Amino acid sequence: MKSSRRQFLHTTSVGLGSLGLLATSALAAEPKAKAKEKAAPAASFAQKSKMKLGTVTYNLAMDWDVPTIIKHCTEAKFEGVELRTSHKHGVEVGLSKEQRAEIKRRFADSPVALASMGSAFDYHTADQAKLRKDIEATKEYIVLAHDVGATGVKVRPNGIAKELGVEKTLEQIGRSLRELGEFAEGYGQQIRLEIHGNPTSQVPYCKTIMDHANHRQVGLCWNSNQTDLAGEGFEANFALVKQKIMTVHMRDLFLEEYPFRKLLTSLNGIGFTGFCFAEIPESKDPVRVMKYYRALWLAYQGLL
Repeated sequence: MKSSRRQFLHTTSVGLGSLGLLATSALAAEPKAKAKEKAAPAASFAQKSKMKLGTVTYNLAMDWDVPTIIKHCTEAKFEGVELRTSHKHGVEVGLSKEQRAEIKRRFADSPVALASMGSAFDYHTADQAKLRKDIEATKEYIVLAHDVGATGVKVRPNGIAKELGVEKTLEQIGRSLRELGEFAEGYGQQIRLEIHGNPTSQVPYCKTIMDHANHRQVGLCWNSNQTDLAGEGFEANFALVKQKIMTVHMRDLFLEEYPFRKLLTSLNGIGFTGFCFAEIPESKDPVRVMKYYRALWLAYQGLL
């Protein structure tokens, strides 16, 4: 009996000691597990983010020629540029065949992509002669984009024609874009409609335009407007057109009035691989500003 009792006490003490060790190990591992759990989303984000950062020449680079654009973007690690028409870069439809080839070569020989041509064409006018003129002018711009090595042309809606009303104006813009999409397809270009204008910056209006256009080469340039938050809110508006987003324009990322982190999360969520273009004010120290912009763009995605 004495032997059995001693054996029982020994077995019990060993068992309790083992339980204590297990409990201590579990408590020690818990903070590490929680830390790992918190770190996991950022790591996962980093793996699936394939977006690229670039700049629009409006307004930051409006006074830069092509060599300066390439130099500054390379130094700031910006991967591409959208050349807005009428700026100092001079990439316009009046360029000769040789000049176009030279522009294409300059970008091809650099780490900076000529990702987009930014036009100011719109198609909401009630004047049908002007509408036809604008469509044909856009076609010239599409050819230019092809010749200089870009992949698309940004166009825009800019309002509603009072003579036509909302429904007919949106339909007319959509039909115009379909014609341009058919033309652009022959040149390997996309038509990117900037979500722009009053009241056409409202996302549901641009969704209606896309429905009328109904062409695979026609999509949207998400423009980071405050109207993105209108109606049912950001998530609903983003979901409405997410499959048609081809490029993105972004204002200063420090603006608390706009959910830029949510935008980038949403873009990564749909596997967006296109360009996010910084459309920010000019600066006396542009490269430094661009470096800060890139750092915040990466940090919002959990990449820093």
